[in-house]
Amino acid sequence: MRPGGDAAAVDRLHRDALRAGEDAAAVRDLLAETQPDENVLLALLRRSLPVRFLEKVATTPPWSDRPMVLARVVLNPRAPRGLALRLVSSLFWRDLAEVAARPSVHGAVRVRAEASLREMLPDLRLGERITLAKFATSQVLLALLADPDARVVEATLLNPRLREEDLVIALRRDNVSRVLAEAAASSTRWSERYAVRLSLALQPRTPLPLALLQLSSLLKSDLIRVARTPGLAPLVQAAALATVERLAGLRR
Repeated sequence: MRPGGDAAAVDRLHRDALRAGEDAAAVRDLLAETQPDENVLLALLRRSLPVRFLEKVATTPPWSDRPMVLARVVLNPRAPRGLALRLVSSLFWRDLAEVAARPSVHGAVRVRAEASLREMLPDLRLGERITLAKFATSQVLLALLADPDARVVEATLLNPRLREEDLVIALRRDNVSRVLAEAAASSTRWSERYAVRLSLALQPRTPLPLALLQLSSLLKSDLIRVARTPGLAPLVQAAALATVERLAGLRR
């Protein structure tokens, strides 16, 4: 925004919007008279505004046809839940991610945004998925952990919102990818987490060398569990038993 003129225009429009209040006719006339450009409106929508103003902007062309404007309406702390829910399907993926992550947005709206974003994932380009992985919320992260591209998975593992329990759930899936197992095993953030190492050892799809590497850090009870888990590579099970016997010998 240019200094001076546009900031003053935002201040004037904000003042006039507050004066119009919840009078639908006054809000309609205000928008018709001022015809604010998109930059002014985007800046204005970051402020607290009457509900009628938000509703009119969201349903009045040309602003109702502009996803960035609709996203600002959804993100406005005074946006009614019903209005925000109706607008979610019109948003771009970046705006959906911001809505899903914003604590001030109603919970039902955040859930809808996450669901819409998950549906979009197959249509996003590689670079978009990598970018999204760095700041997505939990439900979207679970989907991104199943991405076939290692760069997406590695970016997901760096996301501060990723919880250990969610990564463990992903590693225990029957269809877990080799990409995820390898990325988790080499991650400086996750490779030393006990639950992650155990999950890798218990996962039949973990590459054999990586599964064997996890055994030395496991407790006796979990080594026995690995040895008895159906479907694991015989070499992994035998190595788990051998580790148990070695530990028993050291204690004699």
